[in-house]
Amino acid sequence: MRDTVDINCDLGEAFGRWRVGDTSDAALMPLISSANIATGFHAGDPNLMDETVRLAVDHGVGIGAHPGYDDLQGFGRRKINGTSRELVNDIVYQVGALKEFLRRHGATLQHVKPHGALYMEMAANPELAQSFVHYMRVASPNACILCMAGSATEIAAREAGQPVAREFYADRDYDESGSIVFTRDAGRPDPAAIARKVLRACLEGRVTAVTGKDIDIPFETICFHSDTLGAFDIARHMREALSAEGIRISPLSEILK
Repeated sequence: MRDTVDINCDLGEAFGRWRVGDTSDAALMPLISSANIATGFHAGDPNLMDETVRLAVDHGVGIGAHPGYDDLQGFGRRKINGTSRELVNDIVYQVGALKEFLRRHGATLQHVKPHGALYMEMAANPELAQSFVHYMRVASPNACILCMAGSATEIAAREAGQPVAREFYADRDYDESGSIVFTRDAGRPDPAAIARKVLRACLEGRVTAVTGKDIDIPFETICFHSDTLGAFDIARHMREALSAEGIRISPLSEILK
């Protein structure tokens, strides 16, 4: 059973006048403990990055960079071929941009979480994972990497001594391997069902895969997505369910001390 857990959410995922989802970042910020802020390639722009960092600082939320493939049109959910060096350089560029906004607002980088298809490619690509972790060891040795349990990313981070936190995906399904099942249009999920799923994961460390089989799922942080329809209700139901069981919600920087 977990007595403390982090709730992270992907935020700043817009561009200019383009918006996704039905819930504003301002509405979600009081309900989370860590924010993954888009850094301009799959979503996000300088003004939005600045605004989202400021919101996170005002609410005491841990701040992470959320770099993705250079794919605004596809929202970073299409794989883009490139060498590990090229892809990590894209990450360096994006994380560096967010760090300057953090400096501007007197904040520090809590974590880095690759986005979408880049996250999934890194999870299965040891060379890319090791290249990314090497960059983190040089540039942000105290920042945490968010990843799936058992992924190449987790293995590389632990071998290198980089802080790492495994995610539980509240609004995504799992296969029997513990990998998330990608769905292009998840519709509007039932927030009460998601809250029950999250609470069971925290109390029992288990989740039911799409095949109906229960699997173990180790994690330190719970993720949900701001572009999921009904994101506000999902966050509210999760918090209420966790609080009712005495499970405290804290940023990763507190949990991993």
